[in-house]
Amino acid sequence: VFMSELRVKKVEEFIKQEIGNMLLMDLKDPHLGFVTVTGVKVTGDLREAIVYVSLFGNEESKKESLLVLDKSKGFIRKELGKRLKVYYTPSIRFEEDTSLDYGMHIDGILKKIHKEEQ
Repeated sequence: VFMSELRVKKVEEFIKQEIGNMLLMDLKDPHLGFVTVTGVKVTGDLREAIVYVSLFGNEESKKESLLVLDKSKGFIRKELGKRLKVYYTPSIRFEEDTSLDYGMHIDGILKKIHKEEQ
């Protein structure tokens, strides 16, 4: 069990790194905003990967970026297959990671409370 867990973790880290590189180097869509891969969750059988991305900008540009990522899934999966060298390349699903927004929201609340205390 431990060995397969280790393998999943390695695959997750590799996918995170490679998709990050692809976003920087290979995807040239002008509608793709500033996107950062924050994490990857791969199923134990390595069949599916959820790629968590942090999106910057207003709601409209975030939606547009997610659409571009969605349309690029085939290309990204094919590239991953070449780079990953595994028998089966996991299917990819992109999801927005809102933890950064949440953290900034909490930070804002804390600053406000601190101001009010003074």
